[in-house]
Amino acid sequence: MSAPSDPAAAAGQAPAPAAASAASSSSGLTFKLHPLVIVNVSDHHTRVKAQAACSGDSSSSSGTAAAQPPRVFGCVIGVQRGRTVEIFNSFELVLDPVSGTLDRAFLEKKQELYKKVFPDFYVLGWYSTGSDVQDTDMQIHKALMDVNESPVYLLLNPAINLSQKDLPVTIYESELHVIDGSPQLIFVRSNYTIETVEAERISVDHVAHLKPSDGGSAATQLAAHLTGIHSAIKMLNSRVRVIHQYLVAMQKGDIPVDNSLLRQVSSLVRRLPAMESQKFQDDFLMIIQEQRAYVCSTFHNIRNTMTLSS
Repeated sequence: MSAPSDPAAAAGQAPAPAAASAASSSSGLTFKLHPLVIVNVSDHHTRVKAQAACSGDSSSSSGTAAAQPPRVFGCVIGVQRGRTVEIFNSFELVLDPVSGTLDRAFLEKKQELYKKVFPDFYVLGWYSTGSDVQDTDMQIHKALMDVNESPVYLLLNPAINLSQKDLPVTIYESELHVIDGSPQLIFVRSNYTIETVEAERISVDHVAHLKPSDGGSAATQLAAHLTGIHSAIKMLNSRVRVIHQYLVAMQKGDIPVDNSLLRQVSSLVRRLPAMESQKFQDDFLMIIQEQRAYVCSTFHNIRNTMTLSS
């Protein structure tokens, strides 16, 4: 979920004191970060950025400078064994863009769903995007302390820096420090290492070496992919039309009734969701939005690639 860069300011609240510190963590915890988390956060940011670009907001249409892409927020999950914290996966969070508060019902539902699939995983903290810690981040951090009393904060910097060799990912812990005579909770940096399993290494290596086999451009590869999907949909439509015409002819009595065939058609139809249900409509619209975002983000990536290579 995206939100303005300063939700508290948008709500007319006074921002909290600066919550970032250049100090290193003294907790002694060892953090291991899996590539899937970085891919998820990057994908979340890319989708939100592409949706914002496709929506054509009023600020860009009025000729003003393009606004910064909205920040995204989510939870990181994994396991903690002794002093070792291993972050395996993540999921998105819904944040109120006005008040900057979390949707607790959505968070609890996502926790319940992930517990069914990964019973050993727990919410370890949360993630966001940006070049640095914002003053309002501590508000979200404290809101998650009832889920994990000492959550971690993973910050991904989406800005492209060709001279930077390290990953643009920083992990923060929160510590209580006495500042100007009063105790305050601040963010402190923590070191981490990238941990992978065999399946992740194969997937990352495949993506890193992915390129058109015929030496064509990324646009050519995208066009071929969309053409393949279009051909598959056309074939499916033609075969459904044949079945429909056959059933109409059978209903009119032009051809004899074949009970065996009718049972097969009935079994096939039962596998499809009820198109009149609200759930189907919501899921269908969600898929359409995701596909639009994917196409937009792909074209943005193509444009960025052409810009960097020129």
